[in-house]
Amino acid sequence: MRYGLGANRQWVALFALLGALACLLQPAASVKEKDFKKCDQSGFCKRNRAFADHAVAQASTWSSPYNLLSETIAFKDGQLQAVILKSIGTESETARFPVTVSFHKSGTARLTVDEERRMNKEIELRHDSKARKERYNEAEKLVIVGGIEHDSAAEITYQDEKQVNIKYGSEGKFEAVIKFSPFEADFRRDGVSHIQFNSHGWLNLEHWRPKVDKPEAKEGEETPPAGEDESTWWDETFGGNTDSKPRGPESIAMDISFQGYEHVFGIPEHTGPLSLKQTRGGDGHYAEPYRMYNSDVFEYELDSPMTLYGAIPFMQAHRKDSAVGIFWLNAAETWVDITKTKDASNPLSLGAGGKTNTHTHWISESGILDVFVLLGPTPRDMTKTFGELTGYTAMPQEFSIAYHQCRWNYISDDDVKDVDRKFDRFKIPYDVIWLDLEYTDDRKYFTFEPHSFSDPLSTGKQLAEHGRNLVLLIDPHIKKVDGYPVHSQLKSKDLAVRAKGGDAYEGWCWPGSSNWIDCFNPKAIEWWKTLFKYDAFKGTRENTFIWNDMNEPSVFNGPETTMPKDNMHFGDWEHRDVHNINGMTFHNATYQALLSRAKGEYRRPFILTRSFYAGSQRFGAMWTGDNQASWDHLGASFPMILSLGISGYPFAGADVGGFFGNPDTDLLVRWYQAGAFYPFFRAHAHIDARRREPYLLGDPFTAIVTSAIRLRYSLLPAWYTAFFHANRDGSPIVRPMFWTHPSEEAGFGIDDQFFVGSTGLLVKPIVEKDKESADIWIPDDEIYYNYFTYDVVKTQKGKHITIHAGLDQIPLLMRGGHIIPRRDIPRRSSAMMRFDDYTLVVTVAKDGSAEGELYVDDGDSFDYEKGQYIHRKFVLNGSSISSVDAEGRDGKSLRPGNWMKAMQDVHVDKIVVVGAPASWDKQKVQIASEGKTWEVKVHYYAAEKERAAFAVLGRVGAKIGEDWTIDLEA
Repeated sequence: MRYGLGANRQWVALFALLGALACLLQPAASVKEKDFKKCDQSGFCKRNRAFADHAVAQASTWSSPYNLLSETIAFKDGQLQAVILKSIGTESETARFPVTVSFHKSGTARLTVDEERRMNKEIELRHDSKARKERYNEAEKLVIVGGIEHDSAAEITYQDEKQVNIKYGSEGKFEAVIKFSPFEADFRRDGVSHIQFNSHGWLNLEHWRPKVDKPEAKEGEETPPAGEDESTWWDETFGGNTDSKPRGPESIAMDISFQGYEHVFGIPEHTGPLSLKQTRGGDGHYAEPYRMYNSDVFEYELDSPMTLYGAIPFMQAHRKDSAVGIFWLNAAETWVDITKTKDASNPLSLGAGGKTNTHTHWISESGILDVFVLLGPTPRDMTKTFGELTGYTAMPQEFSIAYHQCRWNYISDDDVKDVDRKFDRFKIPYDVIWLDLEYTDDRKYFTFEPHSFSDPLSTGKQLAEHGRNLVLLIDPHIKKVDGYPVHSQLKSKDLAVRAKGGDAYEGWCWPGSSNWIDCFNPKAIEWWKTLFKYDAFKGTRENTFIWNDMNEPSVFNGPETTMPKDNMHFGDWEHRDVHNINGMTFHNATYQALLSRAKGEYRRPFILTRSFYAGSQRFGAMWTGDNQASWDHLGASFPMILSLGISGYPFAGADVGGFFGNPDTDLLVRWYQAGAFYPFFRAHAHIDARRREPYLLGDPFTAIVTSAIRLRYSLLPAWYTAFFHANRDGSPIVRPMFWTHPSEEAGFGIDDQFFVGSTGLLVKPIVEKDKESADIWIPDDEIYYNYFTYDVVKTQKGKHITIHAGLDQIPLLMRGGHIIPRRDIPRRSSAMMRFDDYTLVVTVAKDGSAEGELYVDDGDSFDYEKGQYIHRKFVLNGSSISSVDAEGRDGKSLRPGNWMKAMQDVHVDKIVVVGAPASWDKQKVQIASEGKTWEVKVHYYAAEKERAAFAVLGRVGAKIGEDWTIDLEA
């Protein structure tokens, strides 16, 4: 949600005028780049880039001023500790930086560097600041949830006066070589260097120094030499706002090189390609570093390294059969430069076949240097290990992965009920309807507008009767107005973010003058919980869930539309230290609140967030913010979602149809077809956009959109299974080619097609105007079938094939060798499908085999943590199709709850075998299950033209949760 109407009633006219003027501008001009910093406008970024440039210019004589003191080394229980000495000017002036290198049982290594003087609080603060004197060192408490148990088997294998070598990881395959003078770290796998720290000498830790006011030159005297540019050390002005810096300059920076890797991925959220671009200018490169500083950038630019709403500073590099990565654990504003060079170590390698090295330069404004190293070797290892560190995605409510209907704003209870009825009248399924800002009473959260939403309980009741849910907007800014209990409590309990002077910070957002809840404060979270109790938030009920927007935080009159960096949070940390984690703390507070709405109600929350950081995946879904109704924005959504998925945040989506503007019918149709393959599938529109509910489109477009939505519903069992794997091991839900086929170099840069989970469903949505075909790259030698027609697609490994797809068609292929679970009866919502029977679609591989999975639980509670779930593995082996428990459980020791008992009446209805051999052309086959046998009818359809032969077995009648076997040639 973004600019449109005023912040309160006194400002409505002014904002309406501004909105009218804004409408005269072209959409491309909507995001104002000048309102957001470039690197040379961010003092610490400019300084560190200049530091690197100086090192490059003086390459023949340059030596990093950071040396590890070998006599300080101590190694015990998988952890090395020492001190790095920084030479400042002359050798007699130095700064000390304690360094720790930890080696973990998970296979990760971690380098942390702090500053001794600040650790000991031996510094002076300016501006009478009450801020902490230390560098911020608490990100771990909020982000890291596991994977850091020390590897006591790690050992020093070599040490002399120049370096120390440590072996660690499974079977000692990993090695860290730490060089002393200058300090460098080289991380190796199987003896080969993969990741290098400070090999270029760009490590720069800005030490504390007192501010010295230099006397001005008197008349007739020469001006003293300028020395270092201190203009942004102590204060920095941008866009009319001045940031006071009580601790002075304190940035950290380091070069990190990926040896032999051309492709690097990750560090969302940005709008460029999945394979990240170089950032030092040149043909096809960016001229700016990638920036991570969570910001409200509405109608954002495409193909840009500009910051957006969230930040996950996790980068992974990939080459043929090898993946490695680093996680830069820092919550402050961060910039990342990327350059690539050919390996110059061997002159013979400089030709076309030479290896490419990717060099990155990481720059953060404050905090300690804290970097994790992941040595793979596969993309699956990357996502699994990163998830072990920061948490796997929350197991969602089943309804939340279905279709959501939203706009800013449905205007009344009657409007919501009417939309609900019309979806049913047109037989279009949906699970959630959303209320944006205008449902509140004068922008006061936890209230309903008394005239338009006078009876929200009846609205929620009607939705519940149809198996549907309501989502309400709750933002972190609290309207500052007399007589509003929420604000009164926020102030009286002293739970608001403070300005640098110590008073509650006051800024402007949707309600007008507002204060912001400080969710770094545990007491604030406890208070926040009380506001969501059903008897407190009157009008909500069990099917009410929450949307957290504007939590970057967005502040309309703040610097770069956010909060001043010298604001203060709980623990006396400055906002600059914690900015990128701020949104996650609010997301977490709401998550905790929904867990405790009523005594004994322990259900999975659903909360959508706009701002996020590594770890936010533990609390719910995200979306890519305020996009435009344009073909380019549709096309950009998939690289963004794929990047999030491989970076640990797979529950992601984009506003279907585009938030700003009015999509033409073709664009809206194609966007629904694409959105049916977003992990988070929600249509959304701006308050000024025309109504565009699917039933308003008219023939044939309503029918086409309905088919796309129904396709999502029929495949919900497959989607839910994919979410189960994301929850278990961090696997992306939509998977790019480099992740599924890590040996196929031609696929590493492809970001407009993907596989859905482990289903073998290969999708390439059409994202171009008037396009009626898709060119799909085929990553392997397996057979592929058209999902809708069962046609065998003529493919060749590593080549593109063209699939015709008129406006009513989606380019969707099924890879041979998979078994896909579906539910085929159209229903109004996923809740109405909960006890429907299943269809299994078997796609026979070239070798005659196939495998697949189904995971299902009650879709609502946490009972799955107690074993209350069904997890089946389906196998086609020769002429036999079977179902067994995927985890080898016998079920005898598990006492079934109510849901498990109800699932005893859920069966496999039919099995469709695509690519069935002619020997299966028979009328009946036998099935065995639970000690019984019975016959199943077979309808066999011989191959015809391009269409593969297929067989339909039904009714199968075996219980979905039980073992069974069908012999197709008995």
